[in-house]
Amino acid sequence: MIGENNPEINVDELMAKIRNEVAKRKGQPHRVIKSSDPDTSNLTLHLSYIESFLKNAEDRAYTRTKWPDKLNRFPFNLSKKLQKATLKLLNFLFKDQREINFNLLQALRESVVINQQLIAEISSLKTQINENLQTVDTQLQTTHERLQTVDTQLQTTHERLQTVDTQLQTTHERLQTVDTQLQTTHERLQTVDTQLQTSHENYIRNDSYVKNDLMQQQRLIGLFLEEARRRLPAPFDQEQLQTFVNEDEHLLDAFYVAFEDYFRGSREDILNRLKVYLPLIAQANIGTPEAPILDIGCGRGEWLELLRDSGYISKGIDINRVMIEQCQARALDVIAADVIDYLQTLPENSLGAVTGFHIIEHLPFKVLMRLFAETVRVLKPLGLVIFETPNPENILVGSNNFYLDPTHHHPLPSATIQLIAEISGLCNIQVMKLHPYPENQQVKGEDLAQRFNHYFYGCQDYAIVGYKHE
Repeated sequence: MIGENNPEINVDELMAKIRNEVAKRKGQPHRVIKSSDPDTSNLTLHLSYIESFLKNAEDRAYTRTKWPDKLNRFPFNLSKKLQKATLKLLNFLFKDQREINFNLLQALRESVVINQQLIAEISSLKTQINENLQTVDTQLQTTHERLQTVDTQLQTTHERLQTVDTQLQTTHERLQTVDTQLQTTHERLQTVDTQLQTSHENYIRNDSYVKNDLMQQQRLIGLFLEEARRRLPAPFDQEQLQTFVNEDEHLLDAFYVAFEDYFRGSREDILNRLKVYLPLIAQANIGTPEAPILDIGCGRGEWLELLRDSGYISKGIDINRVMIEQCQARALDVIAADVIDYLQTLPENSLGAVTGFHIIEHLPFKVLMRLFAETVRVLKPLGLVIFETPNPENILVGSNNFYLDPTHHHPLPSATIQLIAEISGLCNIQVMKLHPYPENQQVKGEDLAQRFNHYFYGCQDYAIVGYKHE
């Protein structure tokens, strides 16, 4: 409204100035806005001019009833009647214009009132802004002081943290030094522990060997003294001397037990290896009182223990007295006997299975042939045979590992044992290749590496599995 009546007053420009003034005061002490600022004074002055103009226009807009004094001069000094007539004519002619003028005057007066209200509101707004700016300025000042305090505290904290960080760094370096020392000590302790473990195992092995050997020596000396007591002062006859000769075969029993413990592995390892044969026993439906299992050269009795725990009837024979005593201590059915002599005492078709693990490589060829023949004789129809032996197809086994045991005769290729089994009357013969070297010991690669692994790191043992004809 003000802009329409007086082009010198621009409300948008005025509000823009107010906004700029507020923006300038942000972040700095604010100037107090007074009611006598030039902007408000100018607006009031302009409105006074407008009101005077409106007063003048209003006076001129009323119906004229009096001839103007300025027109009383020649040539307008008309007679009274003519003046009245002229005034009536003029009032009639400008009647609509007067109405328009009155409407415009009314509108302009309302505009002036509105502008006066706007000026009052602007003044009130300035006062509020001034108060708000004063409050904000006080708050900013307080905040600034607090920020300065916080900044000081942060600086102090930062310095303390730097001190703590330095101390932590020093402590970390010391801990690293201590950790290195502990690691070195731990490695040394591990080395000592390994040495102690090895020494402990050697001690146990040697202690077992010494005890067993002493028991054999004591038995031999006791036997000799008993025979001497019976015969003295008469000389020993041939039969008594043969008894001493037979006892000489058992002088190394304790040594061979220690040898087995050192090279063959722990009982737990052997038990886990032998579990592969349990499905064959179950499929053959043997291990019953009518079809018992005979394990020749039963050794420490791992296979007999596994069969017993699985609910099968079994019996073992061996010639090593120390091993027999160990088996009997575990409540296993084991007797001392020569394998051929014992088999010859059994009737035909009396056993469900004959097994032997790492036995046939100890036998001379003629004894090996008799073993197969007697085994087939004593088996029931469809009876099972399992003989496990070192695999000479593995070059490391055939050229080195096989000869670790000085009681071995010679390696037995699987094809040879398979042929002997067929000639002896077994059927459905299969060769089970067992116990390859761990993968981490094998060579990585394709065809050539695989062939190399087969011959050097392949299966260390094999088993001949066969059945008697119906």
